Amino acid sequence: MKILVVDDDLRIVKTTCDILRIKGHEPIAAYSGEEGVEKVKNDRPDCVLMDIKMPGISGVEAMKRMQEIVPALPVVLVTAYSAEDLMAEAKSSGAYAIMSKPLNFPIILSFLSLLRKEEIVLVVDDDPNFCKTLKDFLTLRGFHVDTESEPQKVLGHLEHDYKLAIVLDLKLGAVDGSEVLTEVRAKYPTKPVVVVTGYRREMGDSIEKGRQIGAYTCLYKPLEMDDLFQVIEDIRMKKLQNLLVSA
Repeated sequence: MKILVVDDDLRIVKTTCDILRIKGHEPIAAYSGEEGVEKVKNDRPDCVLMDIKMPGISGVEAMKRMQEIVPALPVVLVTAYSAEDLMAEAKSSGAYAIMSKPLNFPIILSFLSLLRKEEIVLVVDDDPNFCKTLKDFLTLRGFHVDTESEPQKVLGHLEHDYKLAIVLDLKLGAVDGSEVLTEVRAKYPTKPVVVVTGYRREMGDSIEKGRQIGAYTCLYKPLEMDDLFQVIEDIRMKKLQNLLVSA
């Protein structure tokens, strides 16, 4: 991956870039927030590791400018100080995480590995046209998509490989999707499941049951695709943040 490292401490930049290079990444060095923004304009990175406190613009301000250029750019801010005002602003502005110096490189490398991983979303619906529409849309947004129309095969998908999330219709022929959700919850209690339905009134009891069981959220057909994408991105970002929080 192409990683932009931004810090006014030349030694930290060199050490970080050397470690990233040894691990097979392509580091890009910048020594101020302003230079980091220019690097993003000219050579888009996959991720940014950036100090919060630097001469000139802060890491938080630089992050805001970078995200205007690349809205979904993952930015991890690092600091040796407890600048509460900047840290609060960083969190509210969309930083993936704020980490303390010296960096925990095993955690950073695990994060980058996860960030690079091709995320798979499982769509469970008995309507082939709906499955194709979601698959085409999410594929264009960078996800891999598996589809399944038979409720009894859902757990098999989860056992086969890792799935970021499940998009589950609540009406699968004669099967109530909340029953599938119950089975998923029993074996994979933390797996994010987004339930969808085109029958808001008819499936009212199933919607409520799904929420009680622990559905991530409920969306209604016809789906607003941007809403679905935002939910999937939220799930992905929380997973990555949880990894970094453990540092």
